[in-house]
Parts: sequence; structure tokens; C-alpha cells
Amino acid sequence: MKQMGIKSHTKRKTTDSNDDYSISPNILNRNFNVKELGKVWFSDITYIRCKEKWVYLTTMLDLADRKIVRWSLSEDMTVENTVYKAWITARKNREISDDFIFHSDRGVQYVANKMTNIFKHNKKINQSMSRKETVGIMQ
Repeated sequence: MKQMGIKSHTKRKTTDSNDDYSISPNILNRNFNVKELGKVWFSDITYIRCKEKWVYLTTMLDLADRKIVRWSLSEDMTVENTVYKAWITARKNREISDDFIFHSDRGVQYVANKMTNIFKHNKKINQSMSRKETVGIMQ
């Protein structure tokens, strides 16, 4: 990248511990060795520069087989077009276990009422979030 003059600029917006959002505990706790399909899914949103605009790729990965259960590409960062859209179609593609863990960072899409209500009202689902990290701009 250096030879080509390409620089990575990363800046992550996560919820502040003072925000009025429901932050879930880190149940996963870096235990990435999962053997059972539908036991633990990990999700994240990646920003991709495409010509003069940004697009947002939401992925949901099953840790057992490391396969993307579902992905969603959107032109905005709304909950409906990122995490919710991927979640709805992922659930059609793969079953989850009775003690399922859905792990993500503390991004505003994951702590939004639309998502936390889905997880709270389904007794099979435990929402897990990574601890707060400080991420700066890399150059």
C-alpha cells in the first residue's frame, strides 16, 4: 500500500458509555473456537469508498464454519438497511441454537431499539458486545 501511495483511514463510531443505549455484556469474551453451527454469529459493518460516495457492507458470520450467513450492501447507515436487513435474511438461511450468541461491536446500529428488542424478546438469543476500544486514524 505504501508503494502505491494508498493510506488507510479508519474511524469507528461506537456508542459512548454515557449514551442512553442498552450495552450488552461481552458474553463471547474472545472465545472464537465454536464447533456448533448456529451457536455464535459475529457481525460487523465495513465502510467502502466507491467513486464519490460511500457504501456500507454488513456481514454476519457463523463462527463454527467461518461462513458468511448473510451480507447486506447499502447506501446509508440506517439500522433498517444494514443490520436489520442482514439479520432478517440470515435467519431465513440458517437456524440458530437455543443458547445462541449474536456478537458485535457497540455500533449504533447494534444498540438501536429495533435490534435490541428483537434480541430481548427471543429467549434463544443472547446479545454480546465487544468492550469499548479506542481506535484512531492509521496512516
